[in-house]
Amino acid sequence: MVQRSCQGVPILAAMDDLAALRKSYERAELDEAASAADPLAQFRLWLEQAIEAKLPEPNAMTLATVGADGRPSTRVVLIKGFDEHGIVWYTNYQSRKGRELAANPMAALQFHWVELERVVRIEGRVETVSAAQSDAYFASRPLDSRIGAWASPQSEVIASRATLIASAAAYGAKFLLVPPRPPHWGGYRLVPDRWEFWQGRKSRLHDRLRYRRDGGAWVRERLAP
Repeated sequence: MVQRSCQGVPILAAMDDLAALRKSYERAELDEAASAADPLAQFRLWLEQAIEAKLPEPNAMTLATVGADGRPSTRVVLIKGFDEHGIVWYTNYQSRKGRELAANPMAALQFHWVELERVVRIEGRVETVSAAQSDAYFASRPLDSRIGAWASPQSEVIASRATLIASAAAYGAKFLLVPPRPPHWGGYRLVPDRWEFWQGRKSRLHDRLRYRRDGGAWVRERLAP
């Protein structure tokens, strides 16, 4: 019996079409003359353009970490700030990513702005932000998000969703409108030593510009697609 999707399309037929999927990238180009000498300036420009284009979640980035066992893992987090010191996001320090960063404080980030046919990749060492910075951001979050930071033992096995809801209710009753920042929750900052900007181009001859640290300066190089 042939299984059908909710739209009535045979699943096996849909899978057979995967290898035939194609997209021609023709929106823009990226050359050395038109790119910034400083990768942070180039990133700021592209992020501003992604926001102005009203892309869905232009602030979403994939975070890749590697644990002590050498097994890599990825997840999507949200950028909450950036400057000359690095890229900042917030999370549970006891989560899988937190444990992996404690064992190996090197990570990679990736932004994929599909509609603009652009990717930004960032690599570097990760450090925690100050307690004061984490406190300030935590206080700015919606109340339910602050309660959720207490209620969720992130990455741990739980019995059911009801367990999570009950935990949130208990912490809500405990802290009311003023939950403090949990000691296991706060910010990370990735300090870049490599950036790559990818712009899709026709015929798979994509533009790739890499910036790497060489002493105190950034070296810009073109990579083959």
